[in-house]
Amino acid sequence: MITRQLTTAIQRVIHKKKAIIVLGPRQVGKTTLIKSLLGSDNYLFLDGDDKTIAKQLSEANTYIIKQIIGSHTKVFVDEAQKIDNIGNALKIITDQLPDVELYISGSSSLEMNQATQEPLTGRKFEFELFPISWKEFENHVGYLNAESQLEHRLIYGMYPDVLTDSEFEVKTLKNLTQSYLYQDILALTGIRKPEILDRLLMALALQIGNEVSYNELAQLLQIDKVTVMKYIDLLEQSFIIFTLPSFNRNLRNEIKNNRKIYFYDNGIRNAIINNFNALDARNDKGALWENFLISERRKQNAYTQHYCRTYFWRTQIQQEIDYLEESNGKIQAFEFKWNNTKTFRFPAAFAKTYDSVPTLIDKNNFREFIG
Repeated sequence: MITRQLTTAIQRVIHKKKAIIVLGPRQVGKTTLIKSLLGSDNYLFLDGDDKTIAKQLSEANTYIIKQIIGSHTKVFVDEAQKIDNIGNALKIITDQLPDVELYISGSSSLEMNQATQEPLTGRKFEFELFPISWKEFENHVGYLNAESQLEHRLIYGMYPDVLTDSEFEVKTLKNLTQSYLYQDILALTGIRKPEILDRLLMALALQIGNEVSYNELAQLLQIDKVTVMKYIDLLEQSFIIFTLPSFNRNLRNEIKNNRKIYFYDNGIRNAIINNFNALDARNDKGALWENFLISERRKQNAYTQHYCRTYFWRTQIQQEIDYLEESNGKIQAFEFKWNNTKTFRFPAAFAKTYDSVPTLIDKNNFREFIG
């Protein structure tokens, strides 16, 4: 089993008498991670996908909760977003059974936040788990093996089942996108036209690394802009995509209110567009490299609890920087190049205005950026 970076962070808070919540996409290893933390201990496992269990917990009062838990001192509620009124049951456990260690997993931050925000205020530690990080992968297989697979991972991504069963990578990714990708969105939101979600994801997948216009997407899909915004928000809350807004502060010609959209995993993106061609045969290798680096950086920021605002930067005269982080009043800027074959000239106006000289990230130094 690949050791997850999040393990250490969770172990630090296990005995703090608060619920431990792990959020993240389906099939990234949330259940495996929590079960590994529980080890061989006698714990109660409550599966939110089990309709009988979900019904009992959704209607439970203090007496019923105590009967369900019995003598167990550790309880794991898996896929908790599937359970109606789960916040009430979790609050009863944390308030009335303080000696019970409570672990919760969920694959929709929207539903979990709605369910637990008020009931578990001050009673929880919340973590996010993503597909395997490059650091986790490299620690598991070794530097040389990981280095030899870099191009392959840009195509097939970092989902656990993809890494552990290389013979069926495409089949696994197809199964992920067709069976799991929208499962919670469709089940929890009652979207009546999932084909629009398919077409929206296709459009977004073809635009990674480029600015996205909600108006243009609305025209393309023949729906209104509000619906586009709603669907994109749902895709974000389900950990499929994330957005990067534009940065603007001082320069008159900086663009405002624009955004780029990235996928948490390259393999999922390539499965959506059904393109698993080798890197040398593709015209989107720069976009894949950018998506990989920004998603990996996002994982590390979450795992190390590095809190920062993230952006891209561009002016109306086409000056551009791929990625910015703003933290404690300081700005770090980065430009990504797969093949660093020529000298890159960074926009002088940016360096002068924001007192930040961008760093070029390529195949030779990417570990410093995502490690």
